Amino acid sequence: MADVRPPSNSAQAIAATALRAEQARMRIIAENIANANSTSRTPGGDPYRRQVPVFEPVKTDAGQGVKMVRVTPDRSDFKLEYDPGHPSADEEGYVKLPNVNTLIESLDMKAAQRAYEANLTVIETARAMELRALDIIRK
Repeated sequence: MADVRPPSNSAQAIAATALRAEQARMRIIAENIANANSTSRTPGGDPYRRQVPVFEPVKTDAGQGVKMVRVTPDRSDFKLEYDPGHPSADEEGYVKLPNVNTLIESLDMKAAQRAYEANLTVIETARAMELRALDIIRK
C-alpha cells in the first residue's frame, strides 16, 4: 500500500518559506527607515522613494508557501518643505522629502517580526513533536 502521508517536515518547510519572506520584508523596511530623511543630491530632484515588498504564493514539495517576488516603489506623493537654503531646494525654495512615514514603517516592522516569530514557533513546535514521537516509538 502506498504511503500517502505528507512529509514529516512539511510544516517546517512551509514555515521556512515564510521566514525567508519576512526576513526580506524586514530588510526592505530597514532600508526605508534608513532613508527616511534622505533628500536629492541635485536641486529639485526626487528623494528616496519608499519601497514595498510584493509577496506571492509558491508551490513547494511540502505544500503552499510564500516568497517575496519583487520590490515596487510606493507611488505616493513626496512631502514638500519650504527651506530655500537647502542644497536640494527647487527654484521656489521647496525641498522634496521622502514619502516614508517612520511610524508606519515601525508598525510594519513589528508586524513582520511577529510573523517571523510565529513561523519560528511553528518550526520549533513541529520539531518538538517529531522528537516526542520518536521518544514514544523508542519506549
